[in-house]
Amino acid sequence: MNPIIHARNLSKQYGTTKALDTVSFDIEAGRIVGLIGPNGAGKTTALKAILGLTDFDGELSVLGFDPRKQHTELMEQVCFIADVAVLPRWIRVREAVEFVAGVHPRFSREKCQAFLAHTKIKPGMRVRELSKGMIVQLHLALVMAIDAKLLVLDEPTLGLDILYRKSFYESLLADYFDENKTIIVTTHQIEEIENILTDLMFIRDGKIVLAATMDEVAERYAEVMVNPDQADAARALKPLNERQIFGKSIFLFDGVDRSRLAELGEVHKPSVADLFVATMKGTYA
Repeated sequence: MNPIIHARNLSKQYGTTKALDTVSFDIEAGRIVGLIGPNGAGKTTALKAILGLTDFDGELSVLGFDPRKQHTELMEQVCFIADVAVLPRWIRVREAVEFVAGVHPRFSREKCQAFLAHTKIKPGMRVRELSKGMIVQLHLALVMAIDAKLLVLDEPTLGLDILYRKSFYESLLADYFDENKTIIVTTHQIEEIENILTDLMFIRDGKIVLAATMDEVAERYAEVMVNPDQADAARALKPLNERQIFGKSIFLFDGVDRSRLAELGEVHKPSVADLFVATMKGTYA
């Protein structure tokens, strides 16, 4: 099966800054991919290239289309959620539904109304009358009613409280995602999406520094909590990172045999957040 996104030597430069530096990756259908990186790493530029919203150098195919030349055809198969503030504050809910129904050939008015029926949002309400959480619910209802093959989420829950963030991802999985759809999500709230991801991509300074399935991450990386008397032995195995907690050292290793690590202390699966911090060490110096 061909990947739905195929990128080779993808590059984009703003002045002297390389936003994307010869990036290559493939994304298969039916995956939920976390594109994670610090501010300015190239995440948004990569998404813009995938959506055909910026020019670039290199080779890029999305759902079999060239985003530069077949943008209209591509947009019929793609949905995008960034900041929900893009919804005009004067527009009424019913007008937003009618607008999307008029411009997107794969939109289901009935499905959208069914989603909204489970909220407190009424058709006659204007966006300015809605809380930010309700605006996200409206935006999500509009998007989930589109039978798109690719959903791109750029910080979709930014500024929401934890209840709305949790509800957002639960709705996404229960009412939208299936094996024929693919989701790419960027967020700084890594802990909240860790359990829904199938694939992980870390980007730093315009380069992909990690691209793996979550199963591969679990097999490859391990954390060990080590007593002080074993710390030097652990350091000899060249850990990616070391941090201190409660008088003990926690070391993060890449590709070291688990039985060897077990001799040093308690072996745990690292969180994506801890792996991210170790990988990006020095970025914020």
